[in-house]
Amino acid sequence: MAGTKEIKTHIESVQETRKITNAMYLIASTKLRRARQELDNTRPYFEALRREIKRIFRTVGDRVVESPYFYPAQGEPPLDKPSACLVITADKGLAGAYNQNAIKEALKLLEIHPDTKLYVVGEYGRRFFAAHNIPIEHSFLYTAQNPTMARAREISALLLEEFRGDRLDRIYVVYTDMGGGMAFEAKCTRVLPFHRAYFEDTARTESPVATPFDFLPSVEAVLDNMMPSYVSGFIYSALIDSFCCEQQARMTAMDSANQNGEKLLAELSLEFNRVRQSAITQEITEVSAGARAQRQKHRKEGR
Repeated sequence: MAGTKEIKTHIESVQETRKITNAMYLIASTKLRRARQELDNTRPYFEALRREIKRIFRTVGDRVVESPYFYPAQGEPPLDKPSACLVITADKGLAGAYNQNAIKEALKLLEIHPDTKLYVVGEYGRRFFAAHNIPIEHSFLYTAQNPTMARAREISALLLEEFRGDRLDRIYVVYTDMGGGMAFEAKCTRVLPFHRAYFEDTARTESPVATPFDFLPSVEAVLDNMMPSYVSGFIYSALIDSFCCEQQARMTAMDSANQNGEKLLAELSLEFNRVRQSAITQEITEVSAGARAQRQKHRKEGR
């Protein structure tokens, strides 16, 4: 059985650890609020951009639109070039299964398309793929902890350059979607090329176009000018969503660690009191036994 000194040292260690986990919980909650605010500030622009793309397709009707950003009307062509996958992970651990879930989605895609080129955001993902000898095409440093629109444009510019250069067939993004409430889910989404149906508004919530639009110089040129901004917005949204999920997962992990620390402290305190009481009882027993022995000795000497 451990002595009081060892138990007291253990209690102090758990208390120091709880200070760290509590500080990490507060930091994660602050980062989460800030990231959500940034996403809310930029989301309306990209939602309006998507509505305008929908408006273009409603205006042209069944007309064939030739654009490298969209599949042809007859369906998806066969793959003859490698795909690209942007994998968004965190720079650090201590976030539950957040990183592992994103990596699992990337590995599933690699099983289906082994020639997929990996573009990795986050130190955790970079180290994982390096440790498993999985080649990485490009690693984006310092992006996972500081997602900005400028860095999203930097990522999209690199991917679009490869795509427009006819060196990639498809572009996927593996990220963690915040979803609703406290739940989040790792997803693998194809960003390019789009199906035209992706921008079709089946609900028809907007008013119909009364006067036909004139597209100068052409519909294809207008779409080619709009789609890079839309892709940048999608990547930025994926970075922010993943960052929010990371902070949410870290908050959950740190809260669980705090609760486990409280339980451990209660158990250690109980054990400490039990050992101390046992030591006090033993000391009292030893003192009583010594006093009794002294009395017996004095009696013998008196006789």
